[in-house]
Amino acid sequence: MKEFDKLKKTVDTLRSPKGCPWDKQQTHQSLIPFLYEETYEVADTIINGNVNHLKEELGDLLLQILLHSRIAEESNNFTIKDVIEMVNNKLIRRHPHVFGDINIDNSEDVIKIWESIKKEEKKDKKFSSIFDDIPNNFPPLLKSYKLQKAASRVGFDWKDYKGVLDKIEEELAELKEAIQQNSNIEHELGDILFAIVNLCKFLNISAETSLAKANMRFIDRFNYIEKKIVELNKNFEDFNIEELEQMWQEAKKLKN
Repeated sequence: MKEFDKLKKTVDTLRSPKGCPWDKQQTHQSLIPFLYEETYEVADTIINGNVNHLKEELGDLLLQILLHSRIAEESNNFTIKDVIEMVNNKLIRRHPHVFGDINIDNSEDVIKIWESIKKEEKKDKKFSSIFDDIPNNFPPLLKSYKLQKAASRVGFDWKDYKGVLDKIEEELAELKEAIQQNSNIEHELGDILFAIVNLCKFLNISAETSLAKANMRFIDRFNYIEKKIVELNKNFEDFNIEELEQMWQEAKKLKN
């Protein structure tokens, strides 16, 4: 597309000797924070349902991809063309039921085919783990989901969500004991979070999205309390916890 070529030319110009001083000094490493930031901003706009803003944020994310590709091109490693060609070839190779002659009946068959092809691609490795493709620097909730999803695909999982609920209750009992003994508390809290992420997996709910929405609800409800206190020309210190809780319950009824 001419629009894509025009954007690529703009990025190339920014990185050129006569380009922007800031853009010219960026490296793969220095751009990592911006890559994280743009990715989360894309996710945030999706959660908020803001389609127009999503268009803008996707553009910002695309800019990061082009910048990384340009930096690689300057070192004669690869170009954006190589990036596009590689992902296109991967998609075709991993979807033989679409681009080949394999027939499937449901999405579960798709996952089996995908995993089989990925395993074949790694056959030359001396040792291959089901976790190899999960980045170490994934956000903890997302990484927890990916680890448990991978383990589930090879049969290491509960039969249904009820087993996970029992596990959560077991971990909660262990946490209570750890708090009483003032020992190993962080460990037990981590186990509970891990089990809750697994429950999200069984219920087909994203732990990341679920928590993000809970954060948004908390902000909305707390803002209600803040505005009400301002309207009363008072401060938080003028209210006890019971009064604040009453306002919180009002906010819950108004802002579900």
